[in-house]
Amino acid sequence: MPQRPGQTAPLAAIAASLQQERRRTGLSLAEVARRAGIAKSTLSQLESGTGNPSVETLWALSVTLDVPFARLVDPPRPTVRVIRAGEGPAFASERADYLAVLLSSAPPHSRRDLFLITAQPGTPRTSEPHMPGVVEHVVLCAGRASVGLADDPVELAPGDYTAYPGDAPHVFRALEPDTRAVLVSEHN
Repeated sequence: MPQRPGQTAPLAAIAASLQQERRRTGLSLAEVARRAGIAKSTLSQLESGTGNPSVETLWALSVTLDVPFARLVDPPRPTVRVIRAGEGPAFASERADYLAVLLSSAPPHSRRDLFLITAQPGTPRTSEPHMPGVVEHVVLCAGRASVGLADDPVELAPGDYTAYPGDAPHVFRALEPDTRAVLVSEHN
């Protein structure tokens, strides 16, 4: 593959991506090479981080493995995100001692938001129905709470989990001081 001076194909990234995607498909080295119309030895070299792949070879492999071309040459890098206790955008209820801290909003093409809830006994946090298809998942971390559909909530203790339709009226009522929970709002 002709390259400009100082430019080289990211061979290590290509090798790792090819190995990972081939394992994902469950296809043998020989079968991927056959389907892509390349020599098995060429694919073997690419998976070992040697060779000099052409754009045509990489396109054929991306089609065969059913992945975008870019995933083979610049695979997604895992990102680590930490939000320390007391940090993150916080939203308080007007009617209850209830605080929701957004931990993770849904990235593009994802359908969930993640919140850390801190609530105190007293007025419950009542919610009107959200968009159709929303499901809320709650894991209680500390304290006790009555959570779920407004007309039929369930009592949760630390470690308990519940899921309920978020497109119906629902409630979160802390039954002990400093009740904490993780809430995942899933958008269908």
